[in-house]
Amino acid sequence: MIRRRLAGRDRGSFTAELAAGLPALLLLLLAGLTAVDAVSTRAACLHAAREAALAASRGEDGPSAGARAAPPGADVTVVVGGERVQVTVRAPVRALGTRLPRITVVATAVAAVEPGVPGEPS
Repeated sequence: MIRRRLAGRDRGSFTAELAAGLPALLLLLLAGLTAVDAVSTRAACLHAAREAALAASRGEDGPSAGARAAPPGADVTVVVGGERVQVTVRAPVRALGTRLPRITVVATAVAAVEPGVPGEPS
């Protein structure tokens, strides 16, 4: 003899589980997309810092070289001290959610000042 379950006992359980799990899944998706955006922005900041450090070490305008390669809204700081050039690029990353705070990523690059560059310390 085959017993059959009554259909009324489990009715709607999938809907209730989906309603409880969907917000958590959506939150994980938004956090993952924000993390991917932060990593790509940091890579762009690192590229901009390297470009600015190399330009400043050759005696060119480092901040403008860094600003060309930096992501939108980035802040490029060039410090020439002794025989080294240090460039720091900071850029905000907007979290995927209007109420969440912004994340700031930072990248730094250092280059040696090339010999014969005007303004090089003796």
